[in-house]
Amino acid sequence: MARGVSTKLTATLPDTYRAGWLDKLDKRTKVAKAIMQRIAALTSDAGGADRLSHARMSLIRRAAFLEAICESHELQLAGGQEINVGAYTQSLNSLLGLYRLLGIERVARSVQSLREHMLVS
Repeated sequence: MARGVSTKLTATLPDTYRAGWLDKLDKRTKVAKAIMQRIAALTSDAGGADRLSHARMSLIRRAAFLEAICESHELQLAGGQEINVGAYTQSLNSLLGLYRLLGIERVARSVQSLREHMLVS
């Protein structure tokens, strides 16, 4: 456990919490770009945002962050640094669990026929 990191859970959201905070991130930062790209890829693989429930979208966001955490550990290891193998394994197992819930196969998007598209346009 890292020093200064609390393991206590609170029953209420912090005063500074705002729903939709992820959408308000500065998209120019490396972290925001990486997370948003992961979310977009997972959303696309699941058939598109218009086909996803709130719960599934929530799992996709968490999977994107867990993937970034795993890659962070891997980059440290590749750079010759020591990593917390337990934390890495736990993150990887959690990510695997989310992927199993989400499904690892791509879902085809429904497309309109040319006739349907012409009628709408």
